[in-house]
Amino acid sequence: MDLSIGEVAQRSGLSVHALRFYEREGLFANPVRRLSNGRRVYHEEDLEWLAVCTKLRSSGMPLAMIRQYVDLARQGPGNEHERLQLLRRHERHVETQIRELQDTLDVMRHKVRIYEDHVARGEADRLWNPSRPVAAQADTLQEGRPPGSA
Repeated sequence: MDLSIGEVAQRSGLSVHALRFYEREGLFANPVRRLSNGRRVYHEEDLEWLAVCTKLRSSGMPLAMIRQYVDLARQGPGNEHERLQLLRRHERHVETQIRELQDTLDVMRHKVRIYEDHVARGEADRLWNPSRPVAAQADTLQEGRPPGSA
């Protein structure tokens, strides 16, 4: 079934501009076909590839790496090990990102709990404030919390 660029944009969630960009950058697994009047024609497999491609992009895979993967796939059988290495390398990158984001989320949750506790006790004014004089923060130290821990 032939699909217009507008239909592909609607079904993929990508803009027409983004689809043209992907084509210009050589990111489609198959070259985009055109009718005699120059209109682009897409097929279901193009949509399937776009779903993979957008996940690779949203995971932080650089365009050059996606292009390299596409180029290898276009060459056909015989380079599966290279494609696998490329995907494994990116998989490790994504796993590192996830660990870093989890660490960040842990810090944020800790800070939220501190603020929730202070606000609930009516002691929000005791939260560490870098513009408050050090002497005024002495009560924070007496409570066993280092300055800046709130």
